Amino acid sequence: MLKALSGGTFSRDFTASIVVFLVAMPLCMGIAVASGVPPEKGLITGIIGGVIVGLFAGSPLQVSGPAAGLAVIVFEIVQEQGLSALGPILILAGIIQVVAGLLRVGGWFRAISPAVVHGMLAGIGVLIVVGQFHVLFDDKPLSSGLANLVAMPGQILGLSNQNAAMAFAVGLVTIGGMLGWEKIRPASLKLLPGALVGVVLATLVAFLFNLPVARVVVPESITAAITLPGEGLVQQLLNPAVITTAIAIAFIASAETLLSAAAVDRMHDGVRTNYNRELSAQGVGNLLCGVAGALPMTGVIVRSSANVQAGAKTRLSTILHGVWILGFVALLPWLLREIPMAALAGILVVTGIRLVSVDHAKHLLHRYGPLPAIVWAATLIMVVAADLLTGVLVGIGLSLLELLPHVRRLRLGVEDAPRGDDRHEVALHGSATFLSLPKLSAKLESVPAGRQVVLNLDRLGHIDHTCAEMLREWIDRRRSAGMTVELSGAGNLRNLAI
Repeated sequence: MLKALSGGTFSRDFTASIVVFLVAMPLCMGIAVASGVPPEKGLITGIIGGVIVGLFAGSPLQVSGPAAGLAVIVFEIVQEQGLSALGPILILAGIIQVVAGLLRVGGWFRAISPAVVHGMLAGIGVLIVVGQFHVLFDDKPLSSGLANLVAMPGQILGLSNQNAAMAFAVGLVTIGGMLGWEKIRPASLKLLPGALVGVVLATLVAFLFNLPVARVVVPESITAAITLPGEGLVQQLLNPAVITTAIAIAFIASAETLLSAAAVDRMHDGVRTNYNRELSAQGVGNLLCGVAGALPMTGVIVRSSANVQAGAKTRLSTILHGVWILGFVALLPWLLREIPMAALAGILVVTGIRLVSVDHAKHLLHRYGPLPAIVWAATLIMVVAADLLTGVLVGIGLSLLELLPHVRRLRLGVEDAPRGDDRHEVALHGSATFLSLPKLSAKLESVPAGRQVVLNLDRLGHIDHTCAEMLREWIDRRRSAGMTVELSGAGNLRNLAI
């Protein structure tokens, strides 16, 4: 922190923090609405994610806050167990994450198949779209994704209701403003987020025409939004339903956070992520969110990428964005109350659609054959048809099928040594599967920077798509930093076309 303040990076971090704040504000409120809780709950999570997690995070440029990936499971918790159950669940989930980080299991979350993760996010995207579609009409989402899907035609047929039609129009203004700005914005304003433009435009339309649409409800004081745990906290923590849900949230939040951190590392050449420290920092954040009765948090790629693109250099940017959220909510709550609910729904509909990355499924099919693409599709379908945890477990179960042909030779040997010609050789032999990804990743990251690398794959019999993706990202990162990576024997592996 002192380094950030005393060095020459303060101005860049300061500017980036404002950009991230402008991106985060509408998303924090919108994700809270999608989760079935008041908008201020999302803002509290954004403040904790910025100020507290930003201070201790193992990924300095990653931004933490409420995530669309957990909106669906939080909505189910609130519907089935009530809002009061969310605090104890998050306290326990946070403790699990802190312990997991201390036990140094952060690297194992990276071993989850990309097909499972992207399938999970795609399923969440579908659920967000079909749920927030109803909020576009100033209506409430139903209890399940399938019920929301079946009810969608009825909402369109009900447009004869004047208030519903006005709310829908406000939502369309938001979507049009958001997408339109992203297409036509001048280079000088490229950092102004489309989501903010869409919300401001819709809010002005609703205000100027005095439209009778539902608006955001915000308490007079941010402290009024904090709900401390009740007297029966210990009993709730021992409740089997609370324990099961806490494990699910800890697992999903950790996987999303660490995969996001890996993506952030690919965007810059600065300090690499310490996955175990990041995991523990997220645990502290979720524990505090549970104490405050707020939403769960993860590291979030949209806000993190905005942070990197805006030129952030240290964790100061992330911390300051949390300070700006706190200041805005404390000083200007009346302004938040003018935002139409349909405007937030419009942002989330676009966000949900973008989570459904069909291009990633095509990439998996083209590079690695039908099985990873089937895992992606099955995870998506089960998340929508059943629930988030079921979808993830089905995806992980199907990804195990990749191991069957190689079950007798799953061991991976990794040998590395400097060579006399100023090069460093890394030789792999055996089978590189997701089971060996933490070991392989740690070894590759320990290769000295600045040296040419020879990656010897002559004795590598098999590599699955999870390891292949990680290896490709590592090679691309070194090459983009100006370092040479030579491959030997990669032609023998059909699914490693680097």
